Amino acid sequence: MDMFAQLLDFILHVDVHLMAFVQAYGAWVYALLFLIIFVETGVVVMPFLPGDSLLFVVGALCGLDLMSLPLAMVLLFVAAVLGDQLNYSIGRWFGPQVFRWENSRFFNKAAFDAAHRFYERHGGITIVLARFMPFIRTFVPFVAGVAEMTRAKFSFYNVSGGALWVASLTLAGYLFGNIPWVQANLNLIIYALILVPAAIALLGAWKARRAGTA
Repeated sequence: MDMFAQLLDFILHVDVHLMAFVQAYGAWVYALLFLIIFVETGVVVMPFLPGDSLLFVVGALCGLDLMSLPLAMVLLFVAAVLGDQLNYSIGRWFGPQVFRWENSRFFNKAAFDAAHRFYERHGGITIVLARFMPFIRTFVPFVAGVAEMTRAKFSFYNVSGGALWVASLTLAGYLFGNIPWVQANLNLIIYALILVPAAIALLGAWKARRAGTA
């Protein structure tokens, strides 16, 4: 329970924790960021790790010259692409049997079903769109593997979506993250980056489910 509380605090106050890590460990922050993004996108049981808010905060720290913007963007892009490739490969490996899995502490069946409905509705472009949707983005490459999308087609959308996701949010943080108003309301912005895309994803999944049962 204590570990969960610490993880929740890190997600909700990622700016504070990341700043402290940079000050304490310097360049090791790049390894930490690579690991977080790789695990969040690559391991289907880790959809709760911060993604959008983390990229924005990284951009803001780069704007303060505490980190290198080009190095951070390249590493985060590589981590995002490799993570999705791993997730896709896991989906290809397990295949149709995942439809029989039930909810457990390590697998969220509802999130998987929502991602599957979203994928069926929007096809390959879902891989790009899902980058901006917490929880959904962790399951979509897995679903693409289960659905046996060709690796070449998946890789095209994976690279395109990864580049757009990392570049847009990191540059947004770099350009706007240190404006006084943004700094004063950074907690609200972080909450919005988590809750708004999640709400949109849930709404889309609900509509897709209604359409499927109509």
